[in-house]
Amino acid sequence: MADAIHKNIAAGSWFTMTLCEQLGNVGSEIGRATKWERQGDVSRRNQALDRAFDLLDLTMADTRWRKRLKEICRAREVVADTFYGKREYNDTPEGLEKYFFKFALAARKDK
Repeated sequence: MADAIHKNIAAGSWFTMTLCEQLGNVGSEIGRATKWERQGDVSRRNQALDRAFDLLDLTMADTRWRKRLKEICRAREVVADTFYGKREYNDTPEGLEKYFFKFALAARKDK
């Protein structure tokens, strides 16, 4: 986390967000990665994925979610497998985008 792309939020504001807000933000980056993948822009896709992994790492470091850590780690693993692996989880970028979008909706509902 020393090389956190999101240095400002890593300094503290990330740790005031709900889990739904955090994962909704991850979903924004997954949405960008999906868009760039569809357009064949691997460089921009990878930049969005770097940001998504950075946010997932920050979420994993949030001690409030200790009991949910296994789920969060699995989500990170599925993202990696979907974009860089052999798709052993049979997921798609669009499927991940839908999955994370639900967290963004839930976070907005609570506001």
